[in-house]
Amino acid sequence: MNFQLDFIEDKVEFFEAADLKTLQKKIESQIEVNKAILLGVHSVSHQMHVADNGRTYFTAVVHFKKK
Repeated sequence: MNFQLDFIEDKVEFFEAADLKTLQKKIESQIEVNKAILLGVHSVSHQMHVADNGRTYFTAVVHFKKK
């Protein structure tokens, strides 16, 4: 029996929220999940958009890489 493990080396995840605090909580939660599969944060990119009605909308892209 031949047993082989393949590890994830790169993973990109997208997040969205109505406020920064919620966005941060979502990202921090996923960082902990990805630590379990030996992935660390490589880079983070974020943007904010203001809709016509004045509401803000935050998005982020987090690139995880093998440690």
